[in-house]
Amino acid sequence: MNAGPGPGQQPGQQPGGRPGQMTAVMRAMSVAAGPKVLRIGLVQSGRVIEERIIKLRTTVTVGSNEKSMFVIPSQAVPPMFKLFELVGNDYYLNFLDGMTGRVALATGITDIQSLRGSAKKVNGAYQVKLTEEARGKVVVGETTFLFQFVAPPPVQPRPQLPLAVKGGLAAQIDWTLTIVAAFSFLLHFGIVGAMYSDWMDPVVGDDFNVAGLVDMMKNIPPPPVDEKPDTNTQATATATATAAAAQSKPSGAGGAKSGAAGKSAGQVSDQKAAALAAQADQMQMQMLAALNGGSSVQGALNRSDIPPVDLSGAAASNAGVGHGSGDLKIGGGGAPVQGGGKGGGLAGIGGGTKGDGTGTGAGTETKVAGPTGVAQVGGTSATVPISDADRVIAGLRARFRSCYQTGLNSDPSMSGKVLISAKVGPNGEVSSADVASNSGLSPAVASCIANVVKRATFSAPGGGGSTLQIPVTFVQQGK
Repeated sequence: MNAGPGPGQQPGQQPGGRPGQMTAVMRAMSVAAGPKVLRIGLVQSGRVIEERIIKLRTTVTVGSNEKSMFVIPSQAVPPMFKLFELVGNDYYLNFLDGMTGRVALATGITDIQSLRGSAKKVNGAYQVKLTEEARGKVVVGETTFLFQFVAPPPVQPRPQLPLAVKGGLAAQIDWTLTIVAAFSFLLHFGIVGAMYSDWMDPVVGDDFNVAGLVDMMKNIPPPPVDEKPDTNTQATATATATAAAAQSKPSGAGGAKSGAAGKSAGQVSDQKAAALAAQADQMQMQMLAALNGGSSVQGALNRSDIPPVDLSGAAASNAGVGHGSGDLKIGGGGAPVQGGGKGGGLAGIGGGTKGDGTGTGAGTETKVAGPTGVAQVGGTSATVPISDADRVIAGLRARFRSCYQTGLNSDPSMSGKVLISAKVGPNGEVSSADVASNSGLSPAVASCIANVVKRATFSAPGGGGSTLQIPVTFVQQGK
């Protein structure tokens, strides 16, 4: 029992609903308008085998042909018989003499065999027009077809995936933020890469050989030490040695006169003698330092035939230095050693004297350099051409010259020519380097040159490699 509408409720409105809600639902479930379509059921042995709605109005065929819409194993009909034929917009039922069944038409329910008189015969079959209200059954052999006209089912929309699944990972990426981050990454790391890159470094030519430059720098001799002896120190040391020799062996009239003069002058105090002895030791050390501590000087100072010097007598006397028989060979004559024949004392002794007694110093030092050599590389030959053979060998000249210079240090007169046979592998590396011939050079120099060639690297000749013949000539500079 349905209750009437409640207070404020409109007729046809469900309780708790809003006005027009049922109308919207009914509109959503309304059947699409249009001509009805056939609904056909296939019954065999009292069981419904198949039921089909012919959504598109088209001719329905039955028979044993596999192209028929309904395939039945019956010989009562042709292989492809048009049971329901669409002519224009109307369906027609076609039946043969052997078929039975009943059809409900607008005029009433009638057997198929009773319709033969009113039916039109087309191609040996009886044809009856059907309306949309018609329904019935047609028996074809052991198969029964049940039919009726129904409204076409609504068209089902194609299933679509949700946007979250359909979009995938690309739809979830914020492309604006991603592009901004990518450009920021490239900008910052590009600046850092440019700071640490070598694009501002100068271009190094192909003829630049770093290994040859390093070897050449190693072989540069150190600069000579400019040894300029102190003239005053040398003069003082010479005067001290002369005074010591003269005091040790006084002889002749000059020696007698100097002894008399010493006696007349008197003796110095012990304190002054000790100070002069200390000064003499200091002068000896300065002389050794000025002459680089030569063995001859040290030997002369350490000779046993030079007695200890009594500087008190030399300081108190104005007598000259007598002849000496030691290694210093001091000249004498009994007269004081004076500059220009005037004045006395040890301070006037120079490095050398002229006729007027003026000193000329110790002279000029001259450095004698050893011989130097030059390496000349002749034309090379190869069994398989190598593109950069001449350039690589030219870069080895500094190392060749270093080997030759080492030989010159042992034999200054060395000069000659060597032929190196080098086997270059397919990748450009030297597998072996041997001395093919040697003329005038020592075996050590020739072996050194072969080792230099063995450490070289050439362009890849390919194939089975190549064999290079490298002639090198060494001569001394200035010859």
